[in-house]
Amino acid sequence: MQAKDIMTTSVISVPQDGKVEDAVRLMLDHHVSALPVVDADGALKGVVSEGDLMRRVRDTDGPRRSWWLEVLGGSGNSAQDFVKLNSRHVADVMTRDVVSVEEDTTVAEIARLLEKHRIKRVPVLRAGRVVGIVSRANLLHALSTIPDGALSKPSSDDRVLRAKIDEALKEVPGAAVNLVNYTVDNGNVAVWGVADSDFEENAIRVAVENVSGVRSVDIHMGRLAAWAYGI
Repeated sequence: MQAKDIMTTSVISVPQDGKVEDAVRLMLDHHVSALPVVDADGALKGVVSEGDLMRRVRDTDGPRRSWWLEVLGGSGNSAQDFVKLNSRHVADVMTRDVVSVEEDTTVAEIARLLEKHRIKRVPVLRAGRVVGIVSRANLLHALSTIPDGALSKPSSDDRVLRAKIDEALKEVPGAAVNLVNYTVDNGNVAVWGVADSDFEENAIRVAVENVSGVRSVDIHMGRLAAWAYGI
């Protein structure tokens, strides 16, 4: 099983020339904790996360660095910190050294990367452009569908079916498809994520059921608390 078999394809990203407030609003509106940063051609340039932004809040109330430490340690770090803490531009606050994978990277290798780098997710690239995200949750969802915990290679039919399901879900009115993930095994589809209501969950189920080739649909969706919106 490869990245393209389990990744979330509805990726919310922010442009490299965007403002920090744009990134914050996107995170809040789409309930994500990190955003790929892309250039005008869609190429990955970095990632901006809650951690990058929360540091601005923590450090503003923290003690200032002693002047003699700045002299002995050099001004490079201090100047770099100043930019990250005060700039309004995404390009200044994002993390540039990003761990990413290709579509054909195996799930086992992705798991090793997440563990090695102590990260929660990796962007999936095709010719340098972001086409998906694989998170720890995606890995767990895939594992939960296999009784013996062994992830077999999906058939070509399942991969075609997954692409059709991806397009079908985009047609569900109001659905936050970036919060929906699914796996396909011999035409049997398992769907995870969150929905606003029973109506939205049913709409997602119907959209998947109506895709030609789907044999069964197993829904595992929760609800996002109302207070989580717009905070």
